[in-house]
Amino acid sequence: MIILTQLILFFNQLNKCYNKCGDKMRIGIFVDTYEPYISGVTTSVKMLVETYQEMGHEIFIVTANLKNSKFIYDKENKIIYLPGMKTNLYDIRISGFYSFKAIQIIKEWNLDVIHSHTEFGIGTFARIVRKQLNLPLVHTYHTQYEDYIHYITKGLFDGFSKKIVAGLTKIYGDKTLDALIVPTDKIKDLFRKKYNIKREIHIIPTGIDTNKFILNDNIELNVNKIKEKYNINDNDFVMGSVSRIAKEKNLEFLIKIMPRIIKDNPNTKLMFIGDGPELKSLKKLTAELKIMNNVIFTGKVPYNEIAAYYHTLNVLATASTTETQGLTVIEALAASIPVVCINDPSFTKTIINDYNGFIFNNEMEYFNNIIELIHNQKKYQELTINARNSVYRYSKEAYASEVLKVYAKTIKNYQKKNE
Repeated sequence: MIILTQLILFFNQLNKCYNKCGDKMRIGIFVDTYEPYISGVTTSVKMLVETYQEMGHEIFIVTANLKNSKFIYDKENKIIYLPGMKTNLYDIRISGFYSFKAIQIIKEWNLDVIHSHTEFGIGTFARIVRKQLNLPLVHTYHTQYEDYIHYITKGLFDGFSKKIVAGLTKIYGDKTLDALIVPTDKIKDLFRKKYNIKREIHIIPTGIDTNKFILNDNIELNVNKIKEKYNINDNDFVMGSVSRIAKEKNLEFLIKIMPRIIKDNPNTKLMFIGDGPELKSLKKLTAELKIMNNVIFTGKVPYNEIAAYYHTLNVLATASTTETQGLTVIEALAASIPVVCINDPSFTKTIINDYNGFIFNNEMEYFNNIIELIHNQKKYQELTINARNSVYRYSKEAYASEVLKVYAKTIKNYQKKNE
């Protein structure tokens, strides 16, 4: 009810200051990857699209073709798929920087604002569209590219490559757009201190559909199927990670401490939900540590099934320091699952130590946190209740409302500048 009231007040204000579109906007979303590809960025964009459509706004999407190198226009769903080329970064394709055919279609869309969610490929094209069609551009920064450069360079010239990426990020985050959104203070500080960006930066945490993670009969049925599939008993304590199986996620940290945890409680299991380039290496590590019976690798999971996997867990664990926000942490909380996470600015505004989870600084603290949750049922139940109660500010409605405010302000400023 509170959220609904805030939305009504917001739209009343929006109508007063924004006359170009009346009640509704025509919004162009530019993103390198979209459904059915699963990633934090995809989830973020999908939440915006769904919520905007529920509010009555018209949404148009420009993305890369992940299947082949063909140009496709899905007119019914208002999606342009630009030809792309494969990269060494997971199964991502990068599109070309320009498409005359796409420009003509986008011109017919008669957009009010562009919102880009990538700096390169489609992001570059968004900036070209901004200039050619004279449209305001809002940009959300999702990824710390310097942490991913090794996928492209394979370890060669990493230092030089990181400098190039940093320089490009500064350009894409400042000179070629009209408004900048970041999900956390961590990224704002990065832009201020490292990239020396002086422009206004809007901090808007990415939202999720919190209701999708509430336990219901269908989710419970799927949980039982998952437990049966992976031989998980009711008395097992299951820790889990929901992420790409990749080097930057620091998943080795979770595996290497497992023998000590298993020694304390043999019924403990660790479930990795996701796929990625380090899968083979992590499986090898579990074999070397002789804990294969206690570690589960699910591979890629469809997003519409992910809620059941969260409810299979007792705790979500993460030791990653490369997140811009950590959507899986919010999703776990929405499923009433406590989180044990490393002390990183991406998490510390979401996870309140000893309230909805634990924050650790080293292996010993992580071990002690897990052991306490295994043996202290009263504490575990407290954290479970608090987990769900702490996610309402991350609802998709709150997220979309805040971004719409940035759109309205940006459009107004853009119109003044071009009068």
